[in-house]
Amino acid sequence: MSIKIITAAVAGLVLFTAGCSFVPEYKQPAMPVADTWPDQLPASEDGSGQTAADIAFQDYFTSRILQQIIAMALENNRDLKVALLNIEQAKAAYRIKKSDELPVIAGSAGLSRQGIPEDSSDSGKAYTTDTSMSVGLGITAYEFDFFGRVKSLSQSALETYLATRESASSTRIALVAQTADAYVNLLARRKLQHLAQETYKAQKATYDVIKTQYDAGSTDQLALAQAATSTERAKAAIYQYKRLAAQAENALVYLAGPGVYDLIKAPETPSATSFETIDDIGFLTHLPAGLPSRILLARPDIQAAEHQLKAANADIGAARAAMYPTISLTGSLGFAGESLSYLFDPSRSLSWGFSPNLTIPIFNREGLKANLDVATVGEKIAAARYEGAIQTAFREVADQLVARKHYKDQLDAQNALVSATRDAYNLSKARYDNGIDDFLAVLDSQRALFSAEQVAIALKQAYLSNLINLYKVMGGGKMDTSNAN
Repeated sequence: MSIKIITAAVAGLVLFTAGCSFVPEYKQPAMPVADTWPDQLPASEDGSGQTAADIAFQDYFTSRILQQIIAMALENNRDLKVALLNIEQAKAAYRIKKSDELPVIAGSAGLSRQGIPEDSSDSGKAYTTDTSMSVGLGITAYEFDFFGRVKSLSQSALETYLATRESASSTRIALVAQTADAYVNLLARRKLQHLAQETYKAQKATYDVIKTQYDAGSTDQLALAQAATSTERAKAAIYQYKRLAAQAENALVYLAGPGVYDLIKAPETPSATSFETIDDIGFLTHLPAGLPSRILLARPDIQAAEHQLKAANADIGAARAAMYPTISLTGSLGFAGESLSYLFDPSRSLSWGFSPNLTIPIFNREGLKANLDVATVGEKIAAARYEGAIQTAFREVADQLVARKHYKDQLDAQNALVSATRDAYNLSKARYDNGIDDFLAVLDSQRALFSAEQVAIALKQAYLSNLINLYKVMGGGKMDTSNAN
């Protein structure tokens, strides 16, 4: 019967303290950017109308090898693991705050036995023993949340948890993009290494011809020195790109773990066809972009900033409520007796305690007002950060859209330049072989061709990086981390 009384009392307290709230009404800040991006694609080029967040990385990155590398990075990367663990930590912190809204009811049981000597006995009896037993339930300092202070703190903790969850999703998107970019960088370095090796072979062959002619006295020492200079420059480039390729491999291992070596190991011969090159890799190029800029609100970093803003808004409510009286309750109900025979007899052993406590802030009101000012300014800071996050996101997307619009044309023009430079090299070499021009013209055309091919590879890498970054800044591949472990 006593337990029913306590249960009913607790339920009544919970309903009674559902009280008011001093949390300001939340209003989402207005978008501090334009509704559309400059130079965005016409609607007809936007494919199915999906947003980037709806496209999984397996659908965007069509390379099977890259898909496997990204999957390994998502499984093994420590930064992502820390982000996911932060979710669990924030979730536990929210549960702690949420539990403060309910009374803490604890059960207790005790046994006490003591011996009393004759000279200490009030009754004057000989040495006696005294036994007491007790069982009961108690409420420990439960706060009646009349003004919503506890609920505001719980709401703030909830928003912080949700912000942490979005931050983990943002970390995942960044990891996917970073891994894809690192793989493209590796393929670019390997192609540059292959180009340097092929250039070295061609220039070494030319040097051998010039050396034969020099030994025969049919050409001068200047031509030999120029051929040697060109050959050694290409040889130095081989070692430069070998070093950069090795460092690119290390970057992928750092992101995805040592198991990635089996996927990225260098081919035994530069011309091996069983390995992917930068010319083979492909992405989904028609990423939807002709959409209102409000889709940026789905980016996890912006959602995290908004949750932080809502948490700061709830902190204001808690600071306001702290300026009002606080009523807390400590109570107990149970049985106490000397033996089990009548321990649970309410007529003889019922015990209870009731201790309400009222705290009224008087001399610390200035401190409480200062805390409210801190919370108010904190909310303004969070709002400014939220708007700043939107502005940053808008610029990131705008920059990548502009780059996508022009990179392809620039790459086509550069490839045309490579073709024209190769023709010029072939013509200059033919003229030299026929005694029309000196070797300096051949050397200049060789250098121009090598430089043009290097720029073409760098542009190809930049174009692919642009497609990767566009997928990233538009929130591509967002993952539901609500059940992350």
